[in-house]
Amino acid sequence: MAISFRLDATCGAARAGTLTTPHGVIETPIFMPVGTQATVKGLTPEMVRDCGSQIILGNTYHLTLRPGDELIREQGGLHKFMNWLGPILTDSGGFQVFSLAEQRKITDDGAKFRSHIDGSPLELTPEKAVDIQQNLGSDIAMVLDECPPADGDPQVIRNAVRRSVLWAERCQRHHTRTDQAQFAIVQGGLDVELRAECAKPLVELDFPGYALGGFSVGEAPEAMHAALPACAALLPERKPRYLMGVGRPEDLIIAVGAGLDMFDCVMPTRSGRNALAFTGSGPVRLRNAKHRRDPAPLESGCGCYCCAHYSRAYLHHLFAADEMLGPTLLSLHNIAFYLRLMREARAAIVAGEYEAFAEKTLRELKGT
Repeated sequence: MAISFRLDATCGAARAGTLTTPHGVIETPIFMPVGTQATVKGLTPEMVRDCGSQIILGNTYHLTLRPGDELIREQGGLHKFMNWLGPILTDSGGFQVFSLAEQRKITDDGAKFRSHIDGSPLELTPEKAVDIQQNLGSDIAMVLDECPPADGDPQVIRNAVRRSVLWAERCQRHHTRTDQAQFAIVQGGLDVELRAECAKPLVELDFPGYALGGFSVGEAPEAMHAALPACAALLPERKPRYLMGVGRPEDLIIAVGAGLDMFDCVMPTRSGRNALAFTGSGPVRLRNAKHRRDPAPLESGCGCYCCAHYSRAYLHHLFAADEMLGPTLLSLHNIAFYLRLMREARAAIVAGEYEAFAEKTLRELKGT
């Protein structure tokens, strides 16, 4: 088997585990920085590693458009191509089935897209998604799924559940790479019964890992938080559980408490490019004039390169002057903050103190 997962400790529903992959060992809970196009925007692989990153994420849809998955295979695979020697998880393109709704058509065969770059056609079937990810050579490959909108018609969501199971079966049959693990994706919106209908046949297929997709796609955060414990409980206890595309620091703390292990989101780097930093006492907007003469670091006690070397005044200047170093430094800090949050969560689980840790952390993230 390409991966193995060991459950090291639990505290309530929260879990600390060890995930072993062909390119390294990952301690969970873990946040995965997003490197959609074979790069975590604005950061070198060394910067990402020095933040504490153990695994990053790439994207099937984007990489098959540019530069092409076969080119990446010819260059020695995604790890070598982007000079990231640690584990990589690749999304299947299923999220683009949701996000590019105006540019695609879905049938049971697959999804037909018009490229967001030049309008050229792309057909993404379960088999094609597998072929692309096998060319990329990621440690963990996601099956192709259909991600419905949160406010979708119940029949649309039900069809997405049926199709996601159908596509997962086809992905599993087509997959041949023994050094790559496949994770299945459970859909069903906020309807826990539909989630259960989706999870049951997927669990019977015995994938190495499982994900919850279709959250943070327009629903209120409180509605997602309420649904997560029951949805996480549908997934096998002894396999890694991945919540896709989520999200804010407080969402991760609540999701860990619900029993989930792995997370990804573009929020740390996207916010960093827009002068928004995450800290343990709440978000900081570096464009605000109050930071213009502030000699303090962005976050006291943070050991990241940004906080160790630069003041809020300097960061404010970089954004005011439209200097590209500003987004780089804030992206670096934000990723370091997310990863620190996960390390602290793991330590609290191992110590049997997660509930108290979560209450304190959520309170401080609100700035209270």
